[in-house]
Amino acid sequence: QVQLVESGGGLVQAGGSLRLSCALSGSIFSINAMGWYRQAPGKQRERVAVIISGNSTNYADSVKGRFSISGDNAKNTVYLQMNSLKPEDTAVYYCNALILDHAGVIQYSWGQGTQVTVSS
Repeated sequence: QVQLVESGGGLVQAGGSLRLSCALSGSIFSINAMGWYRQAPGKQRERVAVIISGNSTNYADSVKGRFSISGDNAKNTVYLQMNSLKPEDTAVYYCNALILDHAGVIQYSWGQGTQVTVSS
């Protein structure tokens, strides 16, 4: 089983920055894709950014130019650098990963989430 642990959330003023980290552990043969999602109170979970095969990235329109996703394959970790934060970025941020384990099984796993609060 693959575990994902997020860190780096917190409280920041509008215009500030945060960097989220998501560390994967377990039986990992290869990481096909990793992504960051967020869910604000009363809203559906939405995709924020994804990185595929370690280099191809895609962002939600609402965060383009402000957020950047990157991965460190040696550490099995993915990051989300968030700049110019806005109050509407307030949400619980979740990491997920699509991996192939050593048994040849494809796994799609989620982290427990980390709270990001942006004050105005």
